[in-house]
Amino acid sequence: MNAENDSICRFTFKERLIHWAVGILFVYLLLTGLALFSPHLYWLAFVLGGGTTIVRWHPIVGLVFFGTLAWMFLMWIRDMRFDSRDIDWLRQVGKYIRNQDKGIPEVGRFNPGQKQLFWLQTISGILLILSGIPLWFPSFFPQGLRLASILVHEVSALVAIGGLIVHVYMGVAFVSGSLPAMIHGTVSRVWARTHHPRWYREKEGQTRNSD
Repeated sequence: MNAENDSICRFTFKERLIHWAVGILFVYLLLTGLALFSPHLYWLAFVLGGGTTIVRWHPIVGLVFFGTLAWMFLMWIRDMRFDSRDIDWLRQVGKYIRNQDKGIPEVGRFNPGQKQLFWLQTISGILLILSGIPLWFPSFFPQGLRLASILVHEVSALVAIGGLIVHVYMGVAFVSGSLPAMIHGTVSRVWARTHHPRWYREKEGQTRNSD
């Protein structure tokens, strides 16, 4: 079998473009947010163009981030729905962590852990944009709401940062081949059968039907 026939498309160019756009925008918001959050991290502002610059661009980039996040949500929502097999998989997640795949329900395009992270980051993103509006236009909102928005914004940011760390670790260190898939768009059939067997069979069925 040649290299071309041994590969299978996991992510389209559009999916990869939107995924990386969301990631890059979030990292910018993370760095500028940290600079605005703590005086000890204000040195980041100078790296990113100065205090005035990040104060102006942080909320604007936040709106762009929310737009791309919404686009990604609509693009992957069907793949991120939970079913009974996902619940069973979560009950046995310890086996997955220990690389004991025997007896674990087969997963589709995304495993339940990835689905949980997707929903976690989506909810965090919604809370960040909602809590950010009173902070962007403080004169239009009462003090109590502004104070509550600060708390929600900080907690949501911490949750989203934690989710990003888990996502990067799983993609780079824990599941070999995940990062190249998001760069090049393809994975080997062996990788697909090993990590996402139900999705692999569905994908192969679609390929045969189209021939």
